[in-house]
Amino acid sequence: MNWTWLLPMSIILPISGAALTLVASRRPRVQRTISVTVVSIQLLVELVMITQVTQNGPMVMHIGGWTAPLGITLVADELAAFMLVVSTVVSLAVLVYGISQGMADREVGPEVPISIFHPTFLILITGVSNAFVAGDLFNLFVSFEILLTASFVLLTTGGTRERLRAGAPYIVVSLLSSLIFLSGIAMVYAATGTVNLADLSTKIPALPAGIVATLQALLLVAFGIKAAVFPMSAWLPDSYPSAPAPVTAVFAGLLTKVGIYAIIRVQTLLFPTGSFATLLMIAALATMIVGILGAISQSGIKRMLSFTLVSHIGYMLFGVALGSETGLSAAIYYVAHHILVQTALFLAVGLVERVAGTTVLARLGGLAGAAPMLAVLFFIPAMNLAGVPPLSGFLGKVGLFEAGVQDGRVLAYVLVAGGALTSLLTLYAIIRVWGRAFWRPVPEAVPIGGDPVETESGRSLLPRRRVHREAQRRLAAQETARLPVGMVGATTAIVAVGLLLTVAAGPIYDVAARAGASLSDRSVYVNAVLGAGVPAPPGAVSTPTPTPAPSPGTGAGG
Repeated sequence: MNWTWLLPMSIILPISGAALTLVASRRPRVQRTISVTVVSIQLLVELVMITQVTQNGPMVMHIGGWTAPLGITLVADELAAFMLVVSTVVSLAVLVYGISQGMADREVGPEVPISIFHPTFLILITGVSNAFVAGDLFNLFVSFEILLTASFVLLTTGGTRERLRAGAPYIVVSLLSSLIFLSGIAMVYAATGTVNLADLSTKIPALPAGIVATLQALLLVAFGIKAAVFPMSAWLPDSYPSAPAPVTAVFAGLLTKVGIYAIIRVQTLLFPTGSFATLLMIAALATMIVGILGAISQSGIKRMLSFTLVSHIGYMLFGVALGSETGLSAAIYYVAHHILVQTALFLAVGLVERVAGTTVLARLGGLAGAAPMLAVLFFIPAMNLAGVPPLSGFLGKVGLFEAGVQDGRVLAYVLVAGGALTSLLTLYAIIRVWGRAFWRPVPEAVPIGGDPVETESGRSLLPRRRVHREAQRRLAAQETARLPVGMVGATTAIVAVGLLLTVAAGPIYDVAARAGASLSDRSVYVNAVLGAGVPAPPGAVSTPTPTPAPSPGTGAGG
């Protein structure tokens, strides 16, 4: 049976759902039903897709019958299918969380107008899915523009001064990265006459070294901005914390990872010679260290997590910079781990804010006794983020460190040491939050109007004084309000899926290893898109069916 019809469904389903929810903008219940149904079906389709790709190799669809490199091509190899499944799991959980929050807040007026949230959220999913299966640079650019346009709306929804102020730099930086990306595409087309990724992998090696370096630099800068790689990461900690909890969670889980995915795809398919490897390793080390130093200096949980998000992007870039099959496999596994853990943490922090009325550490305390379920939902992914054995964060880091040791270069050893230090500092930051927000007694109430750190950004939120006072009263009396079931259930589901990466580490790491092996052998991708008669690109290995490497510390079967 030909399963290629599954490929466009990851795009058709959410974009059709967005149109239907827009039509039903005055019927919230219909919108909720459409959104959850569409994303659930999308997840089922992608589960079938990853099964078929793992068994039969990459899926390719030439839209309109125009074969590559002339037409638009959709491609799903092991990496793309794996990313689709993980991203849709996260999207479904965040959607349920957002719906539950919106329903619970209807009595006082939701911060996010639900009629806008549903179609915009589904458009965001469309852009993310299209980015993973895009077979050419211009389609990838279109994907970024789709998801960024939706993210602009979600980030500034509600029109509060703080959100508009935080959204402005995000919009400017995003437009700048898009301009650089578009300029890079124009230069690639001028130099090669094509933007198809498979076709480019055969043509770029024939270009002069200076032109190749220029093209690579432009694309890396564009994707580095989107992935929040240091020193292009300053925009993120100021932008994400101001958004509503479900929006922040999906941003933290997916948007930067699309940038990392683009870096992985371009580096392995178009520029596999490693000419920028040293620069990428330095950027990875700087991203890890600067990000975590920023995290331990924060007074609010959201900003702390935003800085750890930046910091752990460095781990993924570490694996890409090494360029080995082991490094790529570990990086792919770590991407999946980080998507799930970071999303779970931001969803849990949304529950913290709902219980206590704030995420500023100076105002928090006693949450472990007041809301023990919430404490568990924060503690598990927090330990996972820090890389505490035997959780998936530990396994991913071990895989990366193993790849670094195998590389043997001095800079690789420095990165291993930097990664270990970053992991310890992450644990310190997490313990600091746990001790202040969950373990210590409730702090004495501070006069709301005179507190200079009323919000994480340092701006006073005087209209919320009653919320804070009531939250302090509830915490002091250990009488936390009942949290919405949907919000708790969605957070629990993501925490459970994150634990699944540990429980089923062997099989899941094997999928990542297959993806890493496929990336190392470019001929698999090229032959699937252009046909088996096309000469293998320079540097491609000749083995057509790579054998997956075992996960670190386990056998191949886990």
